[in-house]
Amino acid sequence: MVTTETRQMVAAAAAAAAEKKAEDTRILELDPSDAGFTDFFLVMSGTNTRQVVAISDEIEIRLKREFGTYPNSVEGRRQGEWVLMDYVDFVVHIFVAEKRAYYDIERLRKSATTVDVGDFETALKAKVAAARKKSATKKTVAKKAPAKKAAVKKAVAKKAVSGEKTAKKVVKKSAK
Repeated sequence: MVTTETRQMVAAAAAAAAEKKAEDTRILELDPSDAGFTDFFLVMSGTNTRQVVAISDEIEIRLKREFGTYPNSVEGRRQGEWVLMDYVDFVVHIFVAEKRAYYDIERLRKSATTVDVGDFETALKAKVAAARKKSATKKTVAKKAPAKKAAVKKAVAKKAVSGEKTAKKVVKKSAK
């Protein structure tokens, strides 16, 4: 099951790549039965090896800063023709245009669903809003419970002041 945090990290990585002028960025949502090792491929191109390395650096810095996570492994950074960053739940592929055409990862993963970056971010915002709404209803339910505890404490204090029973007996009785 793909978590909202994974989707947020993929969206942040795509945004970081866009800041460094990555070209032809695509998000491939992999079929769970086909690829059990990861949920998404984020595939993009750079115009030269320096740009490819700059894109990978920006993605790594952004995900470290915003999510406190590092890639599980990084391959190809030294050569800069194809950098692969493995974040376990998703894998980032940054190519020089010629290598991307040669390896054609999109063709290899025919069962994957290609998701537009804009649509991906819109769907993510909708999921986050739904999750916030759900947690807001839980908080309103949780706020009612402390009010009951405050009423019990007030009653305990009243009875203890009036001298009807000792405070310990009142507390035990109200706890039941």
